[in-house]
Amino acid sequence: MKMKVLAALGISTALILGACGNGEESSGGGEQASSSQVLEFHHGYHQSAEEWPVAQVMRDLYDDFAEQHADGNIEFKATPVSGELSDVMNNRVASGEFPDIIDLAGGAVSLAAIEQDLVLDLKPYIDENNLESKVGLNYSQNEVDGSIYTVHEQLFTMGLWYNDAIFDEANASKPEEWNDWETFQQAMSDVRELDGVYAFGAGEPAIRLLNTALAETDEGRQLLSEPLTNERIESQAFTNALKTVMELVKENGSEYAGGNADEYSGDFLQEKSSVFFNGVWASGSMAENPSFRPGLYPGNVAITSSGGGITISNNLSEEQKALALEFLEYMTSDEVQEVIFKEVGANPSNEDIDIKALASEGDETAQLLGEALIQVQEADHQVQTISDAWGGDIHDALINALTESAGAADIDAKVEETKSVLLGLIN
Repeated sequence: MKMKVLAALGISTALILGACGNGEESSGGGEQASSSQVLEFHHGYHQSAEEWPVAQVMRDLYDDFAEQHADGNIEFKATPVSGELSDVMNNRVASGEFPDIIDLAGGAVSLAAIEQDLVLDLKPYIDENNLESKVGLNYSQNEVDGSIYTVHEQLFTMGLWYNDAIFDEANASKPEEWNDWETFQQAMSDVRELDGVYAFGAGEPAIRLLNTALAETDEGRQLLSEPLTNERIESQAFTNALKTVMELVKENGSEYAGGNADEYSGDFLQEKSSVFFNGVWASGSMAENPSFRPGLYPGNVAITSSGGGITISNNLSEEQKALALEFLEYMTSDEVQEVIFKEVGANPSNEDIDIKALASEGDETAQLLGEALIQVQEADHQVQTISDAWGGDIHDALINALTESAGAADIDAKVEETKSVLLGLIN
């Protein structure tokens, strides 16, 4: 069974969406006539337009859908929440219920909800309506024993960002030349020769290096498509990838190993570091400096995950269920997906969207986003996140271990210690 979207919630996608919530606020939706039934949709886009314009874009999409069905028997009620969306789901599940519709914003569907048959299988509707290309990567990554319980309308997609001017000054090789991890390692060493510049921020972002180091071999890529087991933790592919990244983090220095993505983003934007491991959604801020360029990880590898998204209760009336499924189709439609690219600045799940054409019509941010996405599409390998593959506990344990490796006296010993921690988590 593919447990990646069923385990307790995986990586928070607050860095992508800022869209997680548990405190229910005033509902969105267009003006509607009195209805006999309500279909409530919980989402995390609660921020004001001034605070985060993307939130207003998403609310407008929800309102448009509500207005399209204002004359029906069911009121579509979009409810923004402001804390943890997982709490909304888990509190209902504890009572043997499930929200009518909830956007999990990249988080995982409750396993307990699946086991209690509280969540609607979306695959029959997707198949009957030929929506496989519209839901895109969700169709394979979110498939669990022949069922699909959640569809995310935008993908978590990451290459990296690098400062072209710094690399030129250091005479260091650039991402298009990083055919292996040794070349990347040398490039980072070259950058560190410059005064006032460090190579990259490790700590939390170092998980991206491990994520992609695993993609170096067929065995490593296979590991990311299956649950983690004792044998897989002890495998040569896992051991080698972990050692490679720990050595890189140690060489990079403990001074740059304890921060999070927000801290390292600030340093990169101020040109204090040469590489920033973050997603395509950062295109808006990156477009402000022509030296900031998108790239891929060594071996021409990118990260793309669907994660949890639109998830529907299995206990709706037939009319409610029909409207909920129509909402799923609406959110993955070409029209909405173009908005996801152009105005949300994210990677649309719909594989029919012509990214290159949309980018050519857009502003500098759209063009940079398009360039980053095309690189990902043309990568030799795309792998899902460690969190989606193995769950949040493994993800967090690995971040801690990678951070600690910056000060480790013996990397081989740290690798074995980390493997022991992981074995304890899964047994």
